[in-house]
Amino acid sequence: MKNAYEILKERGFIEQVTDEALISGLFKNGPVTCYIGFDPTASSLHIGSLVPIMALAHMQKSDNKPIALVGGGTGLIGDPSGKTEMRQVLTEEQIQKNASCIGKQLSRYLDFSGGSKALLLNNAEWLTKVKYIEFLRDIGRHFSVNRMLAAESYKMRLEKGLNFIEFNYMILQAYDYLYLFKKYGCILQMGGNDQWGNMLAGTELIRKVTAKDAHAVTFPLITTSHGHKMGKTERGTIWLEGNLTSPYEYYQYWVNCDDADVERFLKLFTFLPLDEIVVVKKLVDAQLNMAKTVLAYEATKIAHGVEAAQAAWHASAEAFHSRSVDSELFPSSDIPRNDVHNDISAIPRYRISKKDLEGGLLITSTCAKAGLTQSMSEAKRLIEQGGIYVGNRQVKTVNEKILVSDFEGTKELRIRKGKKKYLVIELGN
Repeated sequence: MKNAYEILKERGFIEQVTDEALISGLFKNGPVTCYIGFDPTASSLHIGSLVPIMALAHMQKSDNKPIALVGGGTGLIGDPSGKTEMRQVLTEEQIQKNASCIGKQLSRYLDFSGGSKALLLNNAEWLTKVKYIEFLRDIGRHFSVNRMLAAESYKMRLEKGLNFIEFNYMILQAYDYLYLFKKYGCILQMGGNDQWGNMLAGTELIRKVTAKDAHAVTFPLITTSHGHKMGKTERGTIWLEGNLTSPYEYYQYWVNCDDADVERFLKLFTFLPLDEIVVVKKLVDAQLNMAKTVLAYEATKIAHGVEAAQAAWHASAEAFHSRSVDSELFPSSDIPRNDVHNDISAIPRYRISKKDLEGGLLITSTCAKAGLTQSMSEAKRLIEQGGIYVGNRQVKTVNEKILVSDFEGTKELRIRKGKKKYLVIELGN
């Protein structure tokens, strides 16, 4: 069997390593304890965090011990890495609330039960207890200011000004690694490329304090084939929290990916075996669309569970008249392969009353209120471009309204934006 490092490398996770020979050797000598940090700057992680999350999941699946470290302490300062301006300073209450929400999200991907398979930690537990003078004497003395200023995470901020609070971030992250190394035997830190300087600072601190080796691995910045940042759409960020981005919307993000991204995304964001994924490069047309369907289903299942993934699949299949997935494609996937059901329960819904319809509902206003468009202005623009449909009719003018007759005796009316975005209007009493 291949070890976790070989799996991550094969699937495209690995970018930079401190010493590949030594790291490869670690995995041949038994289980490895590793960690990745997550900033609690919001109440939910987003798709941009999926690569590190999936890396930890692969580590656990290969019987290693991952540590997911939520930065409740470092979040009080803010990481300057990859930023041209200082991050917004959040209150301690906001950060701890965000940290709690993120911990719940991570538990969908990792098994923290019992603490023997994986650990969920918050660095506020030790960083908020640090005594300043002792910290400067015992830890700060190991850092060269000249070397710190040469790090990419600081260089890009020097022109606009790097404040003293942010300057401490590298030292605190390095101390996190030392703490985890000493207490939990953690010998591998993983993270994004923008964290390389901070991670090297950690390995050097461990070497200076303990005279032992620790290691670091970075992941590449994942962009789409068009060079766009992962998880950014016309409507905003794709969140991992279902209350912010519904499972159906999450599913739609993946099923609408570019043809050139399908194979790479299947490797990174699903657990399907590589021998099934490699065939994607030979697929075209309908079969390639089936591969996108499998990607969307598997990614949604990991994030939101089997039931949500099946509901999103059924709703999407009914809405777009998709065919079932070929039974010979991706046999390891449990995606439904029977005939399409008429289940549109996962499509976003907006409820109105019969009284609302007495004088008709302005379509532009309804689209904006229901969230199908970001504003009435966008709805008007789309109507002028022929991009809004009520039922099967194309809306011709911005003054058109939704009428009782549009429901044709039913309790539901479907509104479509463009080719692939749907909303169901429910008619109440």
